[in-house]
Amino acid sequence: MLYGAECWPTKRRHVQQLSVVEMRMLQWFCGHTRRDRVRNEVIRDRVGVAPIEEKLTQHRLRWFGHVQRRPPEAPVRNEVLERVDNVKRGRDRHNLTWDESVKRDLKDWNISKEIALDRSAWRLAINMPEP
Repeated sequence: MLYGAECWPTKRRHVQQLSVVEMRMLQWFCGHTRRDRVRNEVIRDRVGVAPIEEKLTQHRLRWFGHVQRRPPEAPVRNEVLERVDNVKRGRDRHNLTWDESVKRDLKDWNISKEIALDRSAWRLAINMPEP
């Protein structure tokens, strides 16, 4: 489900939909239905899976670390990290960009982006252990 998710600027609606699908799959995996009224936390503990929102953030930050470690003249770094600020966004365009979502993730996880230059420290900072 998370293939390519490191490039999405996710909205709350996207995360909600992914969470619903994940829980339906986990319930099916455990042999439960909605009528059994088993709480999500119980199913998640039984299977031993972290919430998909945390995994999504981890994937996005891992990709950000790859991009940060690229040389400054690399095309991927120029395209992803440098954005023109005075360009007006089109109609029906997402209000949240990828770099804004990464900044939000860094702030939420209390990580500075300078750590990304050291791969081992970055990996420890963004690692989300399974419960």
